[in-house]
Amino acid sequence: MELAEAQKLFEPEGVYLNTASYGLPPRPAWDELQRVLDEWHHGRTSWEPWGEATDRARRAFARLVGVGEDDVAEGATVSQLLGLVAGSLPAGTRVVAPEDDFTSLLFPFLAQAERGLEVRTAPLEGLADAVRPDTDVVAASLVQSATGFVLDLDAVIEAARASDALVVIDATQACGWLPVDASRVDVLACHAYKWLCSPRGTAFMTLSEGLRDRVRPDQAGWWAGTDQYGTYYGTPLRLAESARRLDISPAWFPWVGTAPALELLVEVGAEAIHEHDVGLANRFRAGLGLEPGYSAIVSTDVPGAQEKLERAGVLAAVRAGSLRASFHLYTTEADVDAALDALVG
Repeated sequence: MELAEAQKLFEPEGVYLNTASYGLPPRPAWDELQRVLDEWHHGRTSWEPWGEATDRARRAFARLVGVGEDDVAEGATVSQLLGLVAGSLPAGTRVVAPEDDFTSLLFPFLAQAERGLEVRTAPLEGLADAVRPDTDVVAASLVQSATGFVLDLDAVIEAARASDALVVIDATQACGWLPVDASRVDVLACHAYKWLCSPRGTAFMTLSEGLRDRVRPDQAGWWAGTDQYGTYYGTPLRLAESARRLDISPAWFPWVGTAPALELLVEVGAEAIHEHDVGLANRFRAGLGLEPGYSAIVSTDVPGAQEKLERAGVLAAVRAGSLRASFHLYTTEADVDAALDALVG
């Protein structure tokens, strides 16, 4: 599907430059969710078709990030999924991470301090240089929430591999606009409610094959079983051999909205969305007198920015004291120009 055709499936009111907070749903996702909610309201069907949306979404996410379906676990949040990884690391594991990264990445590791996990933070731009021979895990967001800074993943992977360290990536602010190859890292976690244009409450985690069996399925239930519909009751433990062994029982309705949203993004293609989003971000940067960048998120200081944008009906955000504007496939050049008119006249 061409991007221009996909844009017609979104219905923002006003100028929406806040995808880094939450993404807008395409019409197929919205319509499917309304249909299923109506079924629930009237009790017209059993729940099994709603549950199937989870595996549809898993297949689409696997295609989006270049891994096999068996490599993808589903969950509710990034911190919940990374908590499984952090809780499975041996006592004494040494982790290095950016000092101001999002807490959903940092807290799962910091919470393991009583088991002896050591978390050392370093400046973001020098993260690769902070990897030492005794480093066991390098954890970072691929794109920073507050600033839109894009991690030098090549340098981080090279440094981690030289120390035989695991690479753990939070791609929540990347997947959906930045082409991502999850096969290059050991763990990639992503919440879907931002750039993947989905309801809040659906998240994914990919794991390298060698790591999959080392992560304990501490939250395993019937959905993590070898046969979801045949593991309702009784012993013995019989978990899926794929990454599904780390699944939690899905909240039906968020997944119903997630599957068609991801399928649309896969159809449009990450490369096309990346070109569009970064192009608009750089149009915005140019209007503010800034050098071109590489991110769909622009963070900058403009006096009175939030008030000026609100008066003009433009929705953006303030993070870490700076204006944060984010541009996605439903954003247009007219939206960018409207925001610039409000900020600089």
